Amino acid sequence: MDWHAWHDAYDLPDSGLARRLRVVQERTQAALDGSPPGPLTLISLCAGQGRDLLPVLAGHPRRDDVRARLVELDPRNATIAQSMVTASGLDRVEVVTADAALTDHYRGMAPADIVLACGVFGNITDEDIERTIGYCSQLCAKDGTVIWTRHRSAPDRIPLICDWFEERGFERQWLSEPEAGFGVGVHRFTGRPEPLAQGEHMFTFIDRQVLQAGPSGDGL
Repeated sequence: MDWHAWHDAYDLPDSGLARRLRVVQERTQAALDGSPPGPLTLISLCAGQGRDLLPVLAGHPRRDDVRARLVELDPRNATIAQSMVTASGLDRVEVVTADAALTDHYRGMAPADIVLACGVFGNITDEDIERTIGYCSQLCAKDGTVIWTRHRSAPDRIPLICDWFEERGFERQWLSEPEAGFGVGVHRFTGRPEPLAQGEHMFTFIDRQVLQAGPSGDGL
């Protein structure tokens, strides 16, 4: 998968990705609006070109309260994100070109007030989705917010993802309707964050066609 070219669909206003992006940005705006006064920390896994966050943060009244780290493996995407950061004067936003699956890259930022896990769950196995949700209890501060996405293609894993979050002390705050054609969820962490484990690998990206085929050829 060319993850740089993948972003081109965001520029097509009626594409599923563009519609999903608008919802993620709305939920990110709402999370910032609803955060308590004072400094905020935010981390974005597989941040891509930073479109989920940077346009929202650039015009938000809380922009100077937010210290953020965006982790993205593709250097082309990371360069675009960094250009947006520089152009917007977001001095407290850091773009890290690295594997977002490694817990080490969130040292000093976790537990965070807002965690973005967008574009992750649709590209990893069910086992890795559940595993990553488990790590969210280390990445997310108490009363912090996780915003996540997942496609609605069969088999629809959105209900299962919600169950996995809620089994781990997260409370569902918002979920897109099935008719939207994509899944965007917001969960608030009501538990006590665990210390961030170092040197651990949360997930491995797998080609979407391989995931959909599965070992038996009929979907995972």
